Amino acid sequence: MKRPASLQARLLAGMAAVTLVVGVLTTVLAVRQARHELDELLDAHLTQAAALLVVQHSARLPHDDDAVLDAPSLHRYAPRAVFQVFHEGRLALRSSQAPPTPLVPLVPGGEPGFHTVQRGNAQWRVFVTDGAAADVTVLVGERVSARLEILAAMLGPLLGLGAAASALMLGLAVAVLRWGLSPLRRLRETLAGRQPGQLAALPAGEMPAELAPLVDTLNLLFQRLDALLQGERRLTADAAHELRTPIAAIRAQAQVALGAQADDERRRALQATLAGCDRAARVVEQLLMLARLEAGDAPPRRPLALADLARQAVAEAAEHPLLAGHVLALEVASPAIAAGDALLTQLLLRNLLDNAVRYSPAGSPVTVTVDAAGPQGWQLTVEDGGPGLDAAGLARLGQRFQRGEGVTPSGSGLGWSIVHRIAALQGWRVQADRSPALGGLRVRLTAE
Repeated sequence: MKRPASLQARLLAGMAAVTLVVGVLTTVLAVRQARHELDELLDAHLTQAAALLVVQHSARLPHDDDAVLDAPSLHRYAPRAVFQVFHEGRLALRSSQAPPTPLVPLVPGGEPGFHTVQRGNAQWRVFVTDGAAADVTVLVGERVSARLEILAAMLGPLLGLGAAASALMLGLAVAVLRWGLSPLRRLRETLAGRQPGQLAALPAGEMPAELAPLVDTLNLLFQRLDALLQGERRLTADAAHELRTPIAAIRAQAQVALGAQADDERRRALQATLAGCDRAARVVEQLLMLARLEAGDAPPRRPLALADLARQAVAEAAEHPLLAGHVLALEVASPAIAAGDALLTQLLLRNLLDNAVRYSPAGSPVTVTVDAAGPQGWQLTVEDGGPGLDAAGLARLGQRFQRGEGVTPSGSGLGWSIVHRIAALQGWRVQADRSPALGGLRVRLTAE
C-alpha cells in the first residue's frame, strides 16, 4: 500500500514548484526584455553608422561607374557589421565583407528603415536610408547571430546567478521547513516513544498555535482513555471480589447436597445452590450492563413522557417474584416531559424499583410519583417503606459493591452504580434521603 506523502514533502514540493515556475517566468521575461533593449541599442548604432557615412561620403563618391571603394577592416568584429553605399543605383562604397549585391533589394521609391533579411545561411538586420544627395542610398547591416551572441554574453552571468539564487533559496526553504515542522516531528517522536499504558497529558505550552488544538484534543482523549481503563480495572477487581462469595457459597451448598442423607437437607442445599446461581447471574448481568454504560457515549436526548414510562416500569415490576406481599403504587400528580433516552430510562426505573423491593420488608409499600411541578419542570420520585439508610449509608450510596448495614446479601450494590451512570448520561440529578411519608428510602430524579 502506497504511503501518503509527508507534510514536509508536500510543502517542499509545492515550494520547489513555485520557485521553478517563478524562475522560468522571470527568465523568459528577462530574456525578452534584454532582447528588446539590445535590439534598440544596436539598431541605434546602425542608424548612427549610416548617418556618419551619409555625412562623410556623400560629397566624395567616385563618379566612375566602374569604381567601387572598399573600406578596410579595422577590427576583429568587423565581419559582423557591414555597410554599402549605392550611388545612382550602383555600388560605390562597401566594407570589405559586404556582398556586391544590395543587402536589401533597392526598390525605386522604397521606404527606408529597418529590415530583417535572409542571405545564404545567415540572417541580417539591415537599416536603409537615403544620403544627402537624392541619388545616394546607404545600407548598414549586422548579423542577427552576432546579436544573439551578445545576448548570450549578457544573460549568461545573469542566468547563472539566478540558478545559484534559486538553489540557495531552495536550500534555505528546506532548512526553514525543517525548523518550522520540528514541533510536529517532536510530537510524533513523543507519541511513538510512549508505552501503551502511558496516558499522561502531553505538554502543550511550547506547541505552536496550529498544533495546540491537536495536543489539547489528544490530551482529552488520553484523559478519557485513562478514566475508561481505570474504571475497567476497578470493575474487574471488584467483580472478582464480589463473585468469589456466591461461587464459594454455591460450591459449599453443592458439597452439602452431595453429602446429605435426608431429602429435606438435600432440597434445602439445592435451593441455596439455585439462589447462589441467581445471585451470581444477576451480578454478571449488572456488570455487563455497567460496562456497556461506562464505554458508551451519551445517546441523543428526546422528549420523554415520564408517566407512560413509569406506568410501564410499575407494570413490569408487578410481575416480579420478589414483589409478593408488597404494595406497589403509581401516582401521577401531573404529566411531565423530560429529555433523555427511553430505553435507558426504563433501565433506570427498573433498578430503582428492584432496589426498593429488595431492601424493604414484605408487605411494605413502594410508591412511584411523577410530578411536573419540580424545580426543573419535572420530578420523578421512588419511595419505599423499608428501614432506609443512615447518613453513612447515604454517603456510600452509589459506590460499587457497597450495601447498607443489615440488608440481605442478595444484592451486589451495582444497581445504584447503574442508576447514577444513566442519570449522568442523560443530564439528570439523583438525590436520596429518608421518605417522610413511608419512612424508608426516597430517591428523587430531576434535571440538572
